[in-house]
Amino acid sequence: MTEAMDDDLVLDGNAVAGTLAEIYGDDMTTVLAECASCGKVDHVGGLLAFVHAPGIVLRCTACATVMIRIVQTPKGTFVDVRGKRIPAPPKS
Repeated sequence: MTEAMDDDLVLDGNAVAGTLAEIYGDDMTTVLAECASCGKVDHVGGLLAFVHAPGIVLRCTACATVMIRIVQTPKGTFVDVRGKRIPAPPKS
């Protein structure tokens, strides 16, 4: 990880649980998300959360790729999940 990832501004995805619940109507912190860049699978609540900006950014814990962006404006909430994939279900 880069030095910028080690500062006090980095939280985990649980810090944005309320915002995610407002958007999706449910607790999203336990949902699995796969990084579209490196393939690491993690719970949304375990992602690196940057909340001290105009929006919220959730990054992969392995490669720091942006997985989810959330921006709330007076005109609405915009969510970009291009960096996230839904992992395939486990093989039984």
